[in-house]
Amino acid sequence: MTTIFIVLLSISQYACAPLIVAGAAATITTTVIDRRTPGTVVEDQTIELKISDLFAKDEGLKETARVRATSYNNIVLLTGEAPNENLRDRAASLARKVAKVSRVHNEITIGDVKSFGRGSNDTWITTKVKTAITREKGINPVHIKVVTEKGTVFLMGIVKRDEGNRAAQRASKIKGVKRVVKIFEYLD
Repeated sequence: MTTIFIVLLSISQYACAPLIVAGAAATITTTVIDRRTPGTVVEDQTIELKISDLFAKDEGLKETARVRATSYNNIVLLTGEAPNENLRDRAASLARKVAKVSRVHNEITIGDVKSFGRGSNDTWITTKVKTAITREKGINPVHIKVVTEKGTVFLMGIVKRDEGNRAAQRASKIKGVKRVVKIFEYLD
């Protein structure tokens, strides 16, 4: 019985090896293709975590708002809902305090925290937009980050003007998209 267990354990670990190698290769490939430096990619993740932590520690934001921070090349996009202008502004102020943040786009709306159904619709729109951008010839989807909030699609990235315009055009044609906002840094 012990021998069978050891054999099964060995086989299962070898079976996972290709998945682990494939995952590592995908991460390396994405980092090589990304127009941000590997250090900036890590900084963006760190910025998002630090801002989320600040929001979680703020009683007003934690209890009554639903706010999300997305960072791309040290530019922060704030989305979600706050019950009043004061909390909306406080979220932006907290985000600006985080090291390495170069700019904050505050797109937090004033209103009630949204229902789950609307959030799942935003996720579906994001998926459709990413798929459409992937199919657009001459645009590498790694260069564009897509965030959707209440039907508004935010496009972030480091792109050529033509890439950004075509990505926005494709996004605008997706069912359920109300508006497209470009938050790009242009190479040309």
